[in-house]
Amino acid sequence: MSKHTRRRFLEDSLLATTAALAAGSATSVLADDKKPAKGPNDKAVAAVIGVRGRGGSHIKDLTDRDDVDIAYVCDVDTGVGMERVEQIEKLQGRRPNFVQDMRKVFDDDSVDIVTIATPNAWHALAAIWAMQAGKDVYVEKPVSHNVSEGRRIVEAARKYNRICQTGTQIRSQPGTIEAIKYVHDGGIGEVKLARGLCYKRRNSIGHTPDSEVPEGVDYDLWLGPAPVRPFSQNRYHYNWHWNWAHGNGDLGNQGIHQMDVARWGLQADNLGYAVVSYGGRLGYEDDGETANTQVTIHDMGDGRRLVFEVRGLETEPLRGANVGNIFYGDKGYVVMTGYSTGAAYDLDGNLVKTFDAGGDHFGNFFDAVYARDHNLLNADILEGHLSSGLCHLGNISYRSGELISDNEIRERLAGDDEALDTFDRVYSHLTENGVNTSQTPIRFGQRLTFDPESETFVDNDDANASLTRDYREPFVVPAAGQV
Repeated sequence: MSKHTRRRFLEDSLLATTAALAAGSATSVLADDKKPAKGPNDKAVAAVIGVRGRGGSHIKDLTDRDDVDIAYVCDVDTGVGMERVEQIEKLQGRRPNFVQDMRKVFDDDSVDIVTIATPNAWHALAAIWAMQAGKDVYVEKPVSHNVSEGRRIVEAARKYNRICQTGTQIRSQPGTIEAIKYVHDGGIGEVKLARGLCYKRRNSIGHTPDSEVPEGVDYDLWLGPAPVRPFSQNRYHYNWHWNWAHGNGDLGNQGIHQMDVARWGLQADNLGYAVVSYGGRLGYEDDGETANTQVTIHDMGDGRRLVFEVRGLETEPLRGANVGNIFYGDKGYVVMTGYSTGAAYDLDGNLVKTFDAGGDHFGNFFDAVYARDHNLLNADILEGHLSSGLCHLGNISYRSGELISDNEIRERLAGDDEALDTFDRVYSHLTENGVNTSQTPIRFGQRLTFDPESETFVDNDDANASLTRDYREPFVVPAAGQV
């Protein structure tokens, strides 16, 4: 990294060379030589917000670098947070500060970079507050809890000239980059259909009664923008994913990665023109609210279609993929079977080419930070918004639906061979898992027409109301034009 880019980073981040954090922490000063020195005064200052799950990976990626010092650990759970403080002190030789309220991080002008790995309901507001305070941001996927939030983060990044990377790390994997280029260059001919797969076994979370808030947890901060309701362990660590107030189901959890790759391969640069989704939480009864079986079909325009499948029960892979993507061309197809591996085949199923190479998503983020150029990002916040938004649209259609019979579903899909074939595979999958859909019917959502320019549904007030949410003061994501 050049002397010039480091100085631009210093100036743009409003860093004061004399500013310091608590004793033992790093000051926000960057070295002039190409390789950052290891001294405490030669590092960018970072804060990690939400440190139990993915936040642990953020900590590892940051402490593996020579040019960054973690000055803050922020988590609503004191026990979890202090464990990370001890871990980081051993890794970097300096003890970070611990806070429960992220606003204390944003108030510290010496902090340059914030990484966010909270529950989904906090992603947008945390990112917006951070950028308003002059921080660059790495925010986990999905970047938003609803469509409007995603657009507001994009607006904030551009208004405040911040670098904002989305946590869809597949975008930085050379194997996948090569595969997508192969698709774009016509390696399998014309591609009109992309399929995303989240075949990931999810067991029942059972039933857990409401209980007292655990000691050391600031539950009000944990709730954040979401409505107040009693504490439950089944809506807390990780299982919040299966609760609508905080998560987005597996479509917005694991699925967002493969949704992003599918949209990337189709070269779709908006939220599409129509969506329909069906499925259910089938095979068991528990405290979860989101679907464990779901199909979402997006009309991306110009004859392009994106089909996404979530299967949380036992299942066989499709063309060798459990969690991955399939691109169908008129001369062959490409199957991605992981975050960076895949292969191209001709129409007869003969192997043509393989793809496999890993990359450094955090490294890409820092390259853009030092250059002050969001165009260098592999997963700029705009990409994150669009791919997250497709997941939200699918869930809006699903939640608008009604329980209907299998024959009624086939009638609604009549004339669409691809959609019928997908449904038949889903039906067989459920039957193999002992699900009787005549007793526990599938929920079939409305087919919703969408205007990608305004990012609103066409002539559907109820669906448009689901593009945002009612926020709880003071945890309010700004409306359009108010970022």
